[in-house]
Amino acid sequence: MLSTALASRLSARNVHYGWAVLATTFLTMLVVAGAVGAPGVFIVPLQKEFGWSAADISGALAIRFLLFGGMGPFAAAFMNRFGVRRMMLISLSIVIVGLLLSLSMNSLWQLVLLWGVVIGIGTGLTAMVLGATVATRWFSRRRGLVMGLLSASTATGQLAFLPLLASLTENHGWRIAMMLVCGGIVVAGIIVTLLMRDRPSDLGLAPYGEGQIQPTPAQPASLGALLMTPLVVLRDVSKVPTFWILFLSFYICGASTNGLVQTHFIALCGDYGLAAVGAASMLAMMGLFDFGGTLASGWLSDRFDNRWLLFWYYGLRGLSLLYLPFSDFSLYSLTVFAAFYGLDWVATVPPTVKLTAQRFGTERANIVFGWIFAGHQLGAASAALGGGLSRTAWQSYMPAFVGAGILCLIGAAMVLLINRDRRGGTFATA
Repeated sequence: MLSTALASRLSARNVHYGWAVLATTFLTMLVVAGAVGAPGVFIVPLQKEFGWSAADISGALAIRFLLFGGMGPFAAAFMNRFGVRRMMLISLSIVIVGLLLSLSMNSLWQLVLLWGVVIGIGTGLTAMVLGATVATRWFSRRRGLVMGLLSASTATGQLAFLPLLASLTENHGWRIAMMLVCGGIVVAGIIVTLLMRDRPSDLGLAPYGEGQIQPTPAQPASLGALLMTPLVVLRDVSKVPTFWILFLSFYICGASTNGLVQTHFIALCGDYGLAAVGAASMLAMMGLFDFGGTLASGWLSDRFDNRWLLFWYYGLRGLSLLYLPFSDFSLYSLTVFAAFYGLDWVATVPPTVKLTAQRFGTERANIVFGWIFAGHQLGAASAALGGGLSRTAWQSYMPAFVGAGILCLIGAAMVLLINRDRRGGTFATA
């Protein structure tokens, strides 16, 4: 098997195979995120072709965000039971089927079914819990940095492809742009098939930074028990105030990123006379700044108090969102916003994953983080729908952007309620 041979060659050079798994996961999350972010480019073309309102399209995207997050805890349980590699391939297969079928859609219910339900389920089978699973399972050292890299791949995939997709849409139509996304998913599926493995122990390795091979934990024997596992975990962690603080803070994170800016920024700029390609370029710039910011966040989360990192991330994001409505939407103003806002697009993820693993343990961390990520996508769905309703009812996206900025400032204060346990290492809430 190629992965076994590559692991032997890397080991001979004193390189852990976990880095190959990281690269494979990075690519997969990148293209899946591209599929998640692409519809933001297509809102205006769909309105023009089919006559659907912004609220209609936003409703379908809100369903996708809900399923993307709601599947997370169960995706983590499926990864634990059936293997990461298998679930990645199933996820990619569902997404590409949904995208290909959507090329011939002509009714709103088809948009809801394909872009809402099918793609929501497909992307939700990996979602952000894939990164959390790989980071906690394959890495004991450098876990924050690894989570930073994988988080950055999600934001980069959602934003970096947008100028190309916008250009293809403008010149050749949204269906050609969609085919590009499908091609990326096929490439990712081939690489996953060849290189991905479920656990270090599959190759006779210990996690990076540890000296002992970790045995595979026992898993529920029946499907019913498997499906109940995330609910049992939720029942247990819902008694811990730290869980709800992280859940609510991630709700705010989703409302102020994927649901609002990713979904509505291009249409917002169109209201001020900026072409879709130019607006998508601003989102791509955010993705570039976010890549550096999230890598830095991963490095910082290994070294500093993660609560204070989250305080600064949410606070600065809130200030940038409050700045946008008062800018003149010139190239200079939007560049300032893209740089300032982009630095912490998903910089919140590494500290949140670290706090989750420290508080709830590494083996359950992916399921617990799955529930926290469900809060993120609930916030994203609320903002996606709320932004569309704002534009339809008041002919302006500004109330939604101001509201998101205020929520971020509330989130900044909220995360400081998590207090460091005197024993060190774990966290509790006073």
